Order: sequence, then structure tokens, then C-alpha cells
Amino acid sequence: MIKKILLLIILSVVFMQNNKFTLTSKSFEDGKAIPTKHATTGVTGGKNISIPLRWENAPQGTKSFAISIIDLHPIANNWVHWFVINIPPNISSIEEGASKTEKMPKGCKELNNTFGWLGYGGPQPPKGSGPHKYEVTVYALDMDKLELEVHTPLKVFQKAIEGHIIATAKIVGIFER
Repeated sequence: MIKKILLLIILSVVFMQNNKFTLTSKSFEDGKAIPTKHATTGVTGGKNISIPLRWENAPQGTKSFAISIIDLHPIANNWVHWFVINIPPNISSIEEGASKTEKMPKGCKELNNTFGWLGYGGPQPPKGSGPHKYEVTVYALDMDKLELEVHTPLKVFQKAIEGHIIATAKIVGIFER
């Protein structure tokens, strides 16, 4: 009997690990370089093409998703490269180049980035500042809709989702010039 219970516990843990909320991108692996085409046009070779994202195993009770891409480098001071809110719970991906197009999921809303424009703003670290880590996060939220202005700063975004996050899935991309 004890062996059966232990086996059930082990299988439960393995099953839970295999069903972890995860985020991936076709463009880069976690901890690897972000291709130049995703950088802003201020970078040689940059085309400001928003990165493709796919998330899996969203937790039960998710009513919407939100996305942030933040440059964590001290020089960047938590520079926001993309905010997307109110992504419906039946959506599990955003395709490459979707920002500011009809390819964005219906019902979602893009907010301004720290550059000051709407939608995706790719990497553009200062030359010689070393590698910058861009943290891409998908938040599974217990609320249908966030009521945020298009000019929402990071601290206001964080405050709005505080207490509503069921789970997060993250990857980090690296970019330097």
C-alpha cells in the first residue's frame, strides 16, 4: 500500500512538472541572443519586428493574459519594450510581426513602450553598454480586463496586476551592440 501511495505521489509531481506554465519563442531560446531583425530600426539591421511568443499549460481559472518585455540592464532602468493586456484566455500565442496589425488577438490592447510609441519597440541598447537582458513575461490573470490608459508606466501596470496573477511564464533574451 505504501509503495502505491509513493508511486502516486511521484507520478503527480512528474505530471505537475510536465504541465508547468511555459513560454517560448521561435526566434530565440531562453538565455540566448535575440535576432537583430527584432531590434528597433535605430540598430543596424533592426526591423522592429515583434517577436513571436507561445505559451502552454495556462493555469485553471485564467481569465486573461498580459505580456511585458522589460530591459533589466541597470542603464535601461526597467525600460518597457512591449505591454499587451486583455489577451483572451483561449489565446496561447502571438505571431511574429503582429504588433500594431490585425494579427494581434482580438480584444487585446497594446500600450505605449518607454520609447513613447504604441506597441512593440525592439532592443536598442546603448553601444558599448554590454549585454542587456530582455525579460519576456506572460501573466495569467484572474480578471477579464485591465482598465489601463495607453500611456501606462511600468509601476502602474505592476500595481494593476498585483493580487491578480495566477502564474507567470518567462524567458530572457540577450541583445548587445
